[in-house]
Order: sequence, then C-alpha cells, then structure tokens
Amino acid sequence: MKKLLAFGLMALAFCTLSAQEDYTSFFTGSLMDATTTPIGGVCLMGGATENDNAMRWFLERADGGDILVIRASGSDGYNDYMFSDLGVTVNSVESIVFNNAQAATDPYVLDRIAKAEAIWIAGGNQYNYVSFWRNTAVANLINTAITERNIVIGGTSAGMAILGGVYFTAQNGTVTSTTALANPYDNKVAISNASFIRVPYLTQVITDTHYDNPDRRGRHTVFLARAIVDYNTPYYGIACDEYTAVCIDESGIASVYGTYPDFDDNAYFITPNCEVMNNLPENCASNQPLSWSQDGQALKVYAVKGTPTGLYTFDLNTWIDGDGGEWQDWSADAGSFAAIEGNAPVCNPVNTTIVNPNLSFEVFPNPNNGRVRIQLNSSNRTEGNIQLLDASGKLLQSWPVVGRTDNLDLSTLSSGVYWLEYVNGEDRAVRQIVVR
Repeated sequence: MKKLLAFGLMALAFCTLSAQEDYTSFFTGSLMDATTTPIGGVCLMGGATENDNAMRWFLERADGGDILVIRASGSDGYNDYMFSDLGVTVNSVESIVFNNAQAATDPYVLDRIAKAEAIWIAGGNQYNYVSFWRNTAVANLINTAITERNIVIGGTSAGMAILGGVYFTAQNGTVTSTTALANPYDNKVAISNASFIRVPYLTQVITDTHYDNPDRRGRHTVFLARAIVDYNTPYYGIACDEYTAVCIDESGIASVYGTYPDFDDNAYFITPNCEVMNNLPENCASNQPLSWSQDGQALKVYAVKGTPTGLYTFDLNTWIDGDGGEWQDWSADAGSFAAIEGNAPVCNPVNTTIVNPNLSFEVFPNPNNGRVRIQLNSSNRTEGNIQLLDASGKLLQSWPVVGRTDNLDLSTLSSGVYWLEYVNGEDRAVRQIVVR
C-alpha cells in the first residue's frame, strides 16, 4: 500500500511509488482533501501543447477542488502547470502514472479517483488506457464521478480519443487515412463500442485528434462508416487540430479554443447528412476501398475556428446549430476522400433529451425487419402518441398510445435509420431504430 511522505498538510511536488511499482504518484498542493461543488463539463484537446484558456476553463469547473491526472507514461509535467502557472486556485494536483494493469485495482489509486473534482487523461498510447482501465473499477469510478458528483473530465490526444461512445483503440497501432480508406476492415482500423468512459453528449460520438498533422479526415470518415455498419447506429464525430480544444458545458454547448487568427486552429463537428434518406455507405467491406458518397454529401461537417476566448460555438443538442463556422460536405468514393464547401442541412433536428428521467420507453428488437414491439412505462400510459420520424425529423406516421406493449408493423419502410418518439404533455422520449 502506498505510503505518503509526512509533509504535514501541504506538499510541494513530491513523488512516491507503490511498493510493487504498479504506479507512480506525483503530488502538488494540500494533502487535506477538498470537498467542493464542481460544475461538470468536458474538455477535448487536440494533442499538442495545451491551450491555456481551455485549460483554465477546465480548472475553474473543479470549483477549487482536487485535480487528478491519470496517464500510462510520462511524469509530473501537468502538476505545476495546473497548480500555479495558469492562475486558477485549486486544492491539489496529482499525477498518477499507471505502470501496468495492476494499478487499476490499487486501493490508493481508486480512492484518489473517488475524491477528485476533475480528472484529466493525458496523451500517450490509448490502447494502454483501454487495456488497463476498461471493465475495471477505474472506469466504474470515473463514470460514477461524472454522473453522481458532476466532476469535469477532459483529455488530450489519446486521452481525448477514449472519451467517445465508439473509440479507436489503437490495439494494432495507429492507422493512416490512406490505409483506412483502402480497406475499412484493415486490422489497424480497430474501433470498439464496448462500454468504457461514459461522458454526457459524447455517447454517440467518435472523437479524433491531431487532425492537421497528419490529415485524419479520411480515417475519421472510415470510423463513422464502420460504426453505422457494425453497430447499426449513426454516430457523430468531433475532431480537433493539434492546438485546438473543444470545451462542452453542462448544457451541451461546445466552445472552440485556439489561436485564430494568428494560426489556423480548427475543430470539426461531423454528422451523417440528415437530408439523405437511408444514408448508409455504398460500400464498406473487407479488402475493398470505402465508398460513402451520397453524391458527395454523405457527411455534413461544421468547421469552427478556435479563438483565444472560445468565441465560436456548436450545439450538441441539435448537431445543426452553430455560430462562427462554415459547413462542408465530406465523402469517400472508391477510397478517395473529398471535402468541398457545403450548406447547412435542412432538417428538423430530433431532440433525444428525455424530459422525464423516470420515463421508460424501449423498442425491440433493434435492428429489426420492420416489426417492433414497444415497452412503455409512463406516469399516464393511456394518453399521448407514438410518432415515427425519418432521419431528417420529418413525421411519417402517428399512433395513439393504448397503455400496453404495442406491436408496430413498419415492414413497408425502406431499409434505413428512423426515430420513434413518445409524446404526452411533459413526458417525452425518443429512440432511434434501424430497419433492415
């Protein structure tokens, strides 16, 4: 078990190792645990030098609490930077370096996660993070801290890469856009949707980093294509250039930080084009180049310049509304990636927020062959309507609720992605379905 050095209530940059050397801790600040009220949110950093203003945003949301940096390589580079260099008062900064998977079971490590008001995941090899932390108490405690204590979480490079609902594991090393586009099922295109870190507004997102060095737009397009084919659900994308950060507040508004106009720092918000019915890749198969064109408009992308004040924003509630950016159309044709000027998609955004958290609205099987059952648990199950919407949010059909499990015949629909929505006064819920 870890032994802390006796420096009283204040420690300045000391280092200790576990007896088994499973991890190394670098500690700066007060040894007395602080209990504050963090504001929540997430900070996604592109992978080069941290953006100071975005990091200040991150620290301020910890409300003066304890900052925990977790990583699988490196040392104490964040300690002084977070504790004193940025001018934001925090109680302590501790960096824990996981030297192996055994550290994920160490009582001290788990205690530090359970007491942190902010958790930052450093860069490195993201497969170390996946193999060390997934399906362990580390991931469980981080998720509990997000949902029950409202901590702020963030990461850079590999730390950003693991925060989406689908993530590139790098199990077989990194992959270039050229390799991924030539064969979406190359063994280096290793993505997963296995439950890991669950972050608000990112459960249907695939992130990518270092976007400008090298160009990763092509491989990100492949990740999104693979996700819709493998998991039967469209996913969104968030990407950052190396010196750019995206900070998402508790209401789902993403602010983009960078150094524009001095440098061309960008973030990208990527969504399957909701104007295209049945927007699926034309060809996403092993040993064949990717085609996901839809006449050059498969993906709608909002490109936003990062400014020192985070002036420009994008709304992750709708994935349509933004400020200060420009729309682009992305596509892939026979393994060739293309990005051109585009227009904002003309769709009715489908709001998936559940207004009543006690409302249960389940649809199964999903995917299906056009016949589905609905399990509804609402405070008033004899009123309201079930509505069928297409991918763009257009109402196709509506049925009254009859207060029981319903069988719906959707066999006349073309294969593709749809939404089923329950609406009854203040009660409202949406479920995405895939008809094959």
